[in-house]
Amino acid sequence: MSRKRHALSARDAHITSLRVAIGILVLICAGLFWGWKTAPDRLTVYTPPDLRTGSTREWWKVPEPNIYTFAVYVWQTLNRWPANGEADYKRNINAYSTFLTPACKNYLQNEYEQRRSRGELKGRVRGIYEIPGRGFQNASPNGPGGVRVIDRDHWIATLDMGVSESYAGTSVRDAYVRYPVYVSRLDNDPDSNPWGLQIGSSEGCFAGVPQRLGYADDDSDADSTSEVAQP
Repeated sequence: MSRKRHALSARDAHITSLRVAIGILVLICAGLFWGWKTAPDRLTVYTPPDLRTGSTREWWKVPEPNIYTFAVYVWQTLNRWPANGEADYKRNINAYSTFLTPACKNYLQNEYEQRRSRGELKGRVRGIYEIPGRGFQNASPNGPGGVRVIDRDHWIATLDMGVSESYAGTSVRDAYVRYPVYVSRLDNDPDSNPWGLQIGSSEGCFAGVPQRLGYADDDSDADSTSEVAQP
């Protein structure tokens, strides 16, 4: 009788251990399912426009041409005032805030308030464009059309842009300006920012003071970087 009792106890203990093992497996499977469920369903891969170097690269690396294109696109759109700078500039800052670091957005908002208080925005029309022949080059990362890599998530793009402003149909500004713009990676909102990039850094928008290169009607003076220019 004692032998049967011990056999039954051993069986019950074995069944209990199997139930515990099954419970642990269920918890592990639930954890794996949750990990699979919450994994990103999209992975951003940056492909450079020039594929002469092939398409094999680290998925996290952002090619310099993509950095330059992003910086030009956002900066050009941000600084376009089609009707009234006082309304257009403020609207652009808010509309493109997902493409700006908090420090850069704060800088632009302060710059907006300063120019508005001086009467430099009301009724002002502005257009900004890439200087022909000064697109992405990167022969010299610190030169025109260059992108300098700071680290994996931060860059400096040098943009040579033409700036045209008019008031009541009269031209009030027509010059070339060099903008050393920070670009940072912040890939946490793919719906509103599919680039996963932002203009600026924790310090602000620029890696240096924007410099006036010359006037748009005088290409020979395009490299005279001696005068500080307003953004």
